Amino acid sequence: MDSLQGKGPGRDSFHSRLGFILACIGSAVGMANIWLFPYRLGQFGGAAFLIPYVLFLIIGIWGVMGEMAFGRAMRTGPLGAFRQAFKRRGLLGGEFFGVIPVIGALGIAVGYAVVVGWILRFAVGAATGDMTAAENSGAYFGEIAGPYGSISWHLMALGITFLVMFFGIAKGIERVNKVMMPAFFLMFLILAVRVFTLPGAMEGYKYLFVPKWEFLADPKTWVYALGQAFFSLSLAGSGTLVYGSYLKKSEDVVGSARTVAIFDTLAALLAAIVIIPAVFAFGLDVSTGPPLMFITMPNVFKMMPMGDLFAVIFFLAVLFAGITSLMNLMESPVEAIQQRFGFSRGAAIGVVAVVSVAAGLILQDGNTLGSWMDIVSIYLIPLGALLAAIMFFWVCGADFAREQVQLGHKGKLGRLFTPMTRYVFCGITLIVYVLGIIYGGIG
Repeated sequence: MDSLQGKGPGRDSFHSRLGFILACIGSAVGMANIWLFPYRLGQFGGAAFLIPYVLFLIIGIWGVMGEMAFGRAMRTGPLGAFRQAFKRRGLLGGEFFGVIPVIGALGIAVGYAVVVGWILRFAVGAATGDMTAAENSGAYFGEIAGPYGSISWHLMALGITFLVMFFGIAKGIERVNKVMMPAFFLMFLILAVRVFTLPGAMEGYKYLFVPKWEFLADPKTWVYALGQAFFSLSLAGSGTLVYGSYLKKSEDVVGSARTVAIFDTLAALLAAIVIIPAVFAFGLDVSTGPPLMFITMPNVFKMMPMGDLFAVIFFLAVLFAGITSLMNLMESPVEAIQQRFGFSRGAAIGVVAVVSVAAGLILQDGNTLGSWMDIVSIYLIPLGALLAAIMFFWVCGADFAREQVQLGHKGKLGRLFTPMTRYVFCGITLIVYVLGIIYGGIG
């Protein structure tokens, strides 16, 4: 059956399960963990927020294992996978729907690359002392995030990303994630220990972890917990599906999905116990989004003993998270061009690089970038996840989906598999899409 035969013997693959898991963790750990989760945790009831968040995270795991298994079964990304799903039903046109998650991934990637350029600039600024020496952190960030304020850094971020990707899955993406992801966790652990010693940090821990149970009666707590869990797992019908297409059939996608969810949550909690207590220790504003990372945190490091050193550790760790996420996003359009037009990997990367640079130049202004990212994350990303779920769990069929997820898993999938994937996960994904439109974004 051609859906299980792949695109040929020369297709690259991950060399190890660890490398695959670290790559998926790298794709999941990003800005949503670092500048949004800590704020949401404190905003919606502290530890009480974790109850709906973990509930929706567990539901999301079914989607992660589905995207991994879908890619592995079809041995290709969204374009080819959707086409083969339709073909199983004797239908044409699946490739048309597969374009949506690919465009969504590229759309987020071109904007995300600008942000990674900012992070690179701040990492260098922390190393040279320019960032902490700036009298006004807001003005410092404003110059970088203003119109054409970080072109060279944006291009360098893209250059690093595409250079790694050029070496392929095993020798490029897998190898780099094996270094960057452990380094990310180690550096944030160092920061967490340092922040714990700051006078006044305890108020930040109270803000984060003292449960305010009344927030569970607020529908917004559940709405934003759903959005946070969904987007944090990188459910988009693109990157995880593509990484799954490079996975060996002997690997356990059930265990892999659970591991990714656990470490993604640990990364978010680590970010929370570093950022919020540090902000409280120095009496600064607990904001969300770019100001938290690029204005508030630099002010923290200015007042912190040995702040220059810890600023370097912080922004280097954030840079690693940004690069690994960006590689995942870019892999979807690169693989799609290879699959659709038969281009070499280098040529496909060249095409995506040209598009990324051209589009990124238009998005250099922070205000324009914010509007663009909102549009893509509200209208395209959840739609891509919904389409991938429908294709795998409905179009391919419940028996096929169960068989593919079961491959490599030692235990037997229980009776809950079909109702949880076809009805609960697909239903929740549709709700994310609708609520995102109503609320103007929930993740």
